[in-house]
Amino acid sequence: MSSIQYEIKEHIAYVTLNRPDALNCFNYDTLHQLGEIVSDIHVNPEVRVVIFTGAGEKAFSAGADLKERRTLTEAQVRRNVKKIRDVFNAVAELPQPTIAAVNGYAFGGGFELMLACDFRIAVNDTKMGLTELSWAIIPGAGGTQRLPRLIGEMRAKELILTAKKLTSEEAYEYGILLKVVGRDNLMHSSETLAEQIMANGPVAVQQAKYAISKGVEVDLQTGMAIESKAYEVTIPTTDRIEALDAFKEKRKPVFEGK
Repeated sequence: MSSIQYEIKEHIAYVTLNRPDALNCFNYDTLHQLGEIVSDIHVNPEVRVVIFTGAGEKAFSAGADLKERRTLTEAQVRRNVKKIRDVFNAVAELPQPTIAAVNGYAFGGGFELMLACDFRIAVNDTKMGLTELSWAIIPGAGGTQRLPRLIGEMRAKELILTAKKLTSEEAYEYGILLKVVGRDNLMHSSETLAEQIMANGPVAVQQAKYAISKGVEVDLQTGMAIESKAYEVTIPTTDRIEALDAFKEKRKPVFEGK
């Protein structure tokens, strides 16, 4: 059985961590498969939004596979840490908007995968957090960098240095989650968000994401230059003309991502 399930339906890519008996933890094989899938999505024009989730009802992902970790040499541990960092960086760099549909526990690497996504929606009966320090290590897949950028330095230090486990409601209050929903509503809420995004011009969506993601990392004037370049990409598209034609003809535009 593949440790990752991957399918594309109506321009949404569904990526499901598929090791429910191991709380969807990341071993090296899972990371390798996930990396290959993310690479495919990056260049696939049919994919307009990506939803990441976990199989089963217990866990989105509880992080690194500690059973595997106990068998690894120090060199292999370094290999795994580099792999998970590179894969999650690739998730963060996807041109398509990404949604983490958090169906259960999200600890360590599972939490860091959440942070690499643009949006996070979680069920209301679970817990999550960066718990690495309780294992005498630190977050190694972007947690120490993405979390403070999301919620501020002091709050991030609190959560990381105490290895605190948050409820979904607490994570929402911290600004980590977009919303908290009932389990039966998780995928519907994620797909509704995806559909709202996909109602807009695909090229414009990707360029807006790029401008925001890159702009927050630089000063305002550099960010304005990034925005200007991103806008330029949308001008020669047929979708831009289609939007104007649809407005004139009083109908909904039909975007093709061109």
